[in-house]
Amino acid sequence: MGFSYGDAETQGGVSPCPHKLERKGIVSAIRFEHVTKQFPGASAPAVLDCTLTVEDGSFVVILGPSGCGKTTLLKMVNRLYEPTAGAIYIDDSEIRQLSATTLRRQIGYVIQQVGLFPHMTVAQNIAVVPRLLGWPRERIERRVDELLELVELPPAEYRSRYPSQLSGGQQQRVGLARALAGDPKVLLMDEPFGAIDAITRASLQDELLRLQRRLKKTILFVTHDVDEALRLADRIVVMREGRIVQYDRPIAVLTQPADAFVHELVGADDMVRQLSLVRVETAMAPLPAGFRRNGEPSIAPDADLRHALSLLLRTGAPALAVVDSQQPIGVLTLDHIRATAKNEIEG
Repeated sequence: MGFSYGDAETQGGVSPCPHKLERKGIVSAIRFEHVTKQFPGASAPAVLDCTLTVEDGSFVVILGPSGCGKTTLLKMVNRLYEPTAGAIYIDDSEIRQLSATTLRRQIGYVIQQVGLFPHMTVAQNIAVVPRLLGWPRERIERRVDELLELVELPPAEYRSRYPSQLSGGQQQRVGLARALAGDPKVLLMDEPFGAIDAITRASLQDELLRLQRRLKKTILFVTHDVDEALRLADRIVVMREGRIVQYDRPIAVLTQPADAFVHELVGADDMVRQLSLVRVETAMAPLPAGFRRNGEPSIAPDADLRHALSLLLRTGAPALAVVDSQQPIGVLTLDHIRATAKNEIEG
């Protein structure tokens, strides 16, 4: 996971189905209006007539196959690419009214290639944007330590290390800390976990969700991984050949795909995948009177039913104890999962 600043690379542009563009009472952080990008010599636009409103504080994933325009769309947000037509707004200001440098200092950018400066320590890497913003040294040092704590890298241990002394996952965490250093309102993330092994990738996804619950940034996140999109997104933008074909909540994309392309892309017939969108707390039953733990496996209320099903099958247990803050709050069985899947997913 890396951060690009100043003349570094960035992309932007997202769009929903036109009939879902505006909803009353919604505060938009990013708005795309009929955005098109035609590269010189290309036979077709990379992005074509995309219109989208991204709500303030929301996590929006741009999903689609290679070459569909999702990264081009992203990179237009901080003007690494300029639209051929249309306009992009951040907080109702058209981005071309700002200098590219001023704009990019307000946006965190995280990429697949970690992009840490190898000759700088972890602390120096994180401090790049605050130094450019002219923060005093004491404030920068406090911010570095705060961010290292936030991404669970103890400052005393990691502040003076160099990137070569970190694992891939640790480098990704430092990249995220650097993207957050100037306290940007918007984060652009372009396949940030694409080069990471599956175990580390899942851990970083958990970390990103934890940070988002705490910080409430507006995030645009590009991926071609359907499970990653379903796990992270508040809303998903599905792109095909430069166009937005669906923009909706993950459960709607999976259970009500807009067309055959979306249906095939997300595997809409995969019931187990659909279970990943339903939380344990929605399916659990209250604790029976006089309930006492009897060696049942435990699961958190915010875990998903896909994980719960796997745990039940792996352990052979008749039920799971749903535990919050070390206290049992409910029980979950296969029958509960079946009933919830029928109600929540089949409608």
